Amino acid sequence: MLSYRHAFHAGNHADMLKHFTLFLTLEYFNRKDKPYWYIDTHSGVGLYDLESGEAQKVGEYRQGIALLNAASNLPQGLADFRVRLKTLLPAENFYCGSPWLAQALTREADKLRFFELHPADFQHLQNNLREARVGRRAQIVQGDGYRELVALLPPPTRRAVVLIDPPYEEKQDYRRVVQTLKDAKKRFETGCYLVWYPCLSRVESKELPEALKKLSPENYLCAELHVRAPGDDGFGMYGSGMFVINPPYLLAEQLKAELPVLTEILAQDKGAHFVLDARVK
Repeated sequence: MLSYRHAFHAGNHADMLKHFTLFLTLEYFNRKDKPYWYIDTHSGVGLYDLESGEAQKVGEYRQGIALLNAASNLPQGLADFRVRLKTLLPAENFYCGSPWLAQALTREADKLRFFELHPADFQHLQNNLREARVGRRAQIVQGDGYRELVALLPPPTRRAVVLIDPPYEEKQDYRRVVQTLKDAKKRFETGCYLVWYPCLSRVESKELPEALKKLSPENYLCAELHVRAPGDDGFGMYGSGMFVINPPYLLAEQLKAELPVLTEILAQDKGAHFVLDARVK
């Protein structure tokens, strides 16, 4: 299935958690001069017009980036994140996907590898990143990001940030995430792997974090941001999570300070809360 299009959901509450966590991770990796690779298994189109018909039809950005932009008295991490978003976006009506954010935060010596299976989104991704002038340091491939990731590892730099962000349209996505990480860690144990997942009432969603913990029981971070209580009908995404294997050692401390504020900003009802569970070597 290739029906999922992120253009309908760009800039929503899930993007806030995902991209803030990615921002903090890349900023940490930039502290060392040694180059690294950034690998994105499900890239999307990279850049989204919030005035487009898709974004306006659902309007999820109004309960995500619009609320963050309107917030005052932000803690340092969220304030820095907001400033960086405003400087890297081409206009106020745009919001970034992870490829656009990563190409702006990484350095000339760092390598970028983007994978997107959907043919139309792949074409848009190529066009958008061409405009970003990422040059030879980026490779954009139309293909299955799960398989392509494992084939790339280990990177020559022996440093890498990997984002696995599938649409979870099918139940097999949950299994494929776990199996892909298992295979990736066999080839590159020390990589920093970030996995985004939806918080849903379905069993597969609830079981995924525990399955991921088994892959790295002594070195992981799991953060969830629930913007509302689960619906009585059992439908709908009430939050999202980021699971990080081999997280930056500062990440847990940073999220502990910032997530309470981000949760308050994005809360849709009294059921809003965050979860932070970390074991870091």
